Order: sequence, then structure tokens, then C-alpha cells
Amino acid sequence: MQNSSNIKTLIQCDFDGTLTEKDISFLILDSFADGDWRSVLEQYKSNRISVGRFNTLAFRMVKEDEPTLVSFVNEKAELRPGLKELVNYCRLRNFRFTIVSNGMTFYIKTLLNNAGIDDIVIYAAQAEFNNNGIEARYIGPDGKEIQNGFKEAYVNKFLNEGWRVIIIGNGASDIPAAKLAHYTFATEPMLSLCREEGFNCLPFGNLDDIIKGLESIN
Repeated sequence: MQNSSNIKTLIQCDFDGTLTEKDISFLILDSFADGDWRSVLEQYKSNRISVGRFNTLAFRMVKEDEPTLVSFVNEKAELRPGLKELVNYCRLRNFRFTIVSNGMTFYIKTLLNNAGIDDIVIYAAQAEFNNNGIEARYIGPDGKEIQNGFKEAYVNKFLNEGWRVIIIGNGASDIPAAKLAHYTFATEPMLSLCREEGFNCLPFGNLDDIIKGLESIN
């Protein structure tokens, strides 16, 4: 078997609900959205709109400025225990750890910086704050705006660059990307969805479970 030191390995990890205790986008929308954002969420869940379109429409309902939301995130949001240990383990194994998220870059960076983690590449929605609400934009690997297939686009980019890709996720939006990857770690509700589809994945309940699972990957 080929040693892992000779295999370029990249971990593409989700953020909200995967590395955090709760979905940060939902916390922000519940507290600040001026409108019925959950009706927009139902459109996404029923596959009538893409996740990119959902975030575009929902975050336009949020009129607060960035400092207000950063303060809110600092007060209300928590990372799952063990993230620093997971990142350090990946560094020890020469695994590249990358976050690809449908969430917002500004709050992902806020929480990572709070944890003393400032060297992870993040691909997520870029937020433009203005009086008409937050404009959320997803930029694909080609530098162009993308509304659908954001996570899959980055998996394909990494595969084309010769990486062995490992997905870590918790939601339905992670499954299309996971189907392209070599290995997948899933927690609920993604775990149940994978099992319903007969899609093989490695379950995790906490981030330490992921480290243990990675130890079995050569």
C-alpha cells in the first residue's frame, strides 16, 4: 500500500454545524432578519432554489453592519471542541485542511481567529454590507460567481490538481461533493441521508472521532 506521505491528501471541511455547535447563519438570521427567511429556507429544502440563491435572498433581510454581527458571533457562537487538535493532526500528517462552506467568510474567520487558527484557506460566501442588506456572493474556482454546485466545484478543482480528497460535513449540501471524494466523514443529518442513499461514509459525533478515523487512512 502506498504510504500517505506520498499521497497528496486534502480535507475539504464544511463549517456550520460541522465545526460549530450550531449553524451560525441560522443564528444570525433568527436574530436579525427583517422578514420571513424561513419561508425562503423551505424553498431551498424543497429544491426550488439553490443554496446560493437561498443565502442571497435571506441575508438581504439583514441590515446590521459587520461590527454588530461580529460582536453577536463572538457572544453566541461556539466551535466544537477539538478543532485545533484536528488541524494540528492534519499538519502532522501533511494533510491540507481547507474549509469550503456555504456560510459567510466574515464569521468563519472571526471564530477561527478567536481560537488562534489563522492559517486555514477558506472558500465561502463573500459578504458585502450595505443599507439594502447583506449581499452574499460565492466565487468559484474560475473566479466567477457561482449560485449552485459551490462545494462540488472545489472538489473537482482539487481532484484535477491531483489531491486525494476527504470530505467532512453535516448536511445535504455536502452529499454531492462527498460523492466525488475518496473518503467522507459525516455527522447528522448528513449521516442519515447517506445511509438512506446507500452511500458509504465514516460517522463522527465529535472532532476526536475524525482524528481516530484519519488514523486508519494510509
